[in-house]
Amino acid sequence: MVQGILAPVQFTIFLVSLVLVLRYLATGEGLAVATASIVVKTLALYTIMITGSIWEKRVFGRYLFAPAFFWEDVFSILVLLLHTLYLFSLVTGALGVHDQLLLALAAYAAYVVNAAQFLLKLRAARLAGPQWVGGCELPT
Repeated sequence: MVQGILAPVQFTIFLVSLVLVLRYLATGEGLAVATASIVVKTLALYTIMITGSIWEKRVFGRYLFAPAFFWEDVFSILVLLLHTLYLFSLVTGALGVHDQLLLALAAYAAYVVNAAQFLLKLRAARLAGPQWVGGCELPT
């Protein structure tokens, strides 16, 4: 239930942030709001990863990398890494503003791929019927 609420909220935050980042890159306006939106998106990502890991532990006995979600989890770690690198560069100034925003866009591209993985898994689960729970085959 929590994932069902957080996923669309995170996607909405992503869309708004994407527009704000692209607006800044195109016009040079709105850096503060674009930056804030990336931070909010990253916090939403951390939240959904934590709650998803708890769900995965309850259903499959592992916090991450259960066979039914292995590749989704691998890509989720990449998404987390890219978002975390953005935060690191923001706090330390390791990258200039333009490069920080390009890093955020790379994180967002990875997020889109990861979201597509989960949507495909959900679609397969719906087509497979009641033997599937949360998009995964019940363990035997």
